[in-house]
Amino acid sequence: MSDTGLYSLDNLDICSMSVPAPLERCSSARRSRGCPKSSTGSKSPQAITIAFSPRTLFNMAEERAIYEADGLESYVKFQQEHENEPLKKGLAFALMKALETVNLRLQERYPGSDEIFDIVLMTNNHAQVGVRLINSINHYGLSIERFCLTGGTSPINYLKAYHTNLYLSSDPVKVEKALNEGIAAATLCHLDKDAQLSEKQLRVAFDGDSFVNQEACEKYSKNCMLSDSTCDHEPKIMLQGPFVGFLEAIGNLQKKFYAKNEGMDCPIRVFLIIKRGGSAVGLKALKTVRSWGLNVDEAFILSGLSATVLLDEICPHIYFDEQALNPSNFPAGTQCKMR
Repeated sequence: MSDTGLYSLDNLDICSMSVPAPLERCSSARRSRGCPKSSTGSKSPQAITIAFSPRTLFNMAEERAIYEADGLESYVKFQQEHENEPLKKGLAFALMKALETVNLRLQERYPGSDEIFDIVLMTNNHAQVGVRLINSINHYGLSIERFCLTGGTSPINYLKAYHTNLYLSSDPVKVEKALNEGIAAATLCHLDKDAQLSEKQLRVAFDGDSFVNQEACEKYSKNCMLSDSTCDHEPKIMLQGPFVGFLEAIGNLQKKFYAKNEGMDCPIRVFLIIKRGGSAVGLKALKTVRSWGLNVDEAFILSGLSATVLLDEICPHIYFDEQALNPSNFPAGTQCKMR
């Protein structure tokens, strides 16, 4: 069984999700790589929970083909027969390593701190397939201690139980359901399968046009230029809900490195892209992001230019595009594109 339901093989490289945390104490070895710990072994309330699906973290094309051709029983049998053979690295592997790098750096500078990324593997795979998944995780030394294998049922029902902060999936239906539950979620799709992504720095980009009313910004800018008085009523921001909380959490992690005078060597780098708007939109977007406590490292105001070449140069692990950040698009699902 696949971890995202009965999808076509074309979607094999597009899936990833976020999950919660079982009551389980991390081993000392895993904790040294950044696994959240607490006195009870439960997920720390300060940890940011992000989950991956197995088909994103690992290349499971061969296994998927067996499921499509021969059904569930053959699929499970194959996985059991090969459970001691590690799965090949998938397209989200670099993202996983980048998150671990952030955790490791935080643990070095703040020993014992629980304010790190909590990585979870969530899948509707059969529980018996979990043996191979765990063996593969151990083979690569990944710091994943939390799992959810639902045996064909939707994982959405378990998101709150796992205290999910961000749910990433290739299934827009599941994303919509998660958003309806008040959980930050986005459809994850790969922009460039050949991109060489950093394993040493988490790179997050998002579309600033999405949460600023451009029309209001332009009107505001013109009024300010024509008026001798100060313009007191700035255009309102549009982004709201769970995404703000997630971005604020990223900002809190940034601050921990800035407090150690490591702003220029921070393992989290944030990019703001204004594709359509001009300087007024860019100004408002920068001020809005600052109000969330999130530090923008690089900002690009394109005023209508294509962002394709720019994204190829930036190579972000995750790009929250306009659909992902505009609340008016939430009912239809959002897109969080991963490089």
